[in-house]
Amino acid sequence: MHFIRKTDHRNVDASDIKALRQELACTARELAAALDIEQDVVLSWERGELFPTKRHVTQMEALRSQGPSAIPRRPKGRRSPQQPPLHLLAEPELWRLVRKLLAHAELRAEAMKLAEQYPDPAEDLPEKGR
Repeated sequence: MHFIRKTDHRNVDASDIKALRQELACTARELAAALDIEQDVVLSWERGELFPTKRHVTQMEALRSQGPSAIPRRPKGRRSPQQPPLHLLAEPELWRLVRKLLAHAELRAEAMKLAEQYPDPAEDLPEKGR
């Protein structure tokens, strides 16, 4: 990995971040979770819009030395325990969508038809959680 030997964290560039992700066989989201940052930050590093801090470079050096097993993986299709579905209730986009669904019967009908293709997550809850 290129940036491991760089003494100044400001020398870490977009290609170094991409190379690290490739070496660790992880997604930007998984690397972000391992570093306890937002995925958008990792993507900004990869686009060269932002640069990692010295602390993040040190964390990435540690991840690299540990290898791919250092990256926390989550099963596909399931939310991580750190982000339960309820966090979406704070998203303004969700409430904008709800307002549109309530205001437009045709949109609501289309959404209901589309939703039939997806499983209801409430069906996976234990009996006492329903």
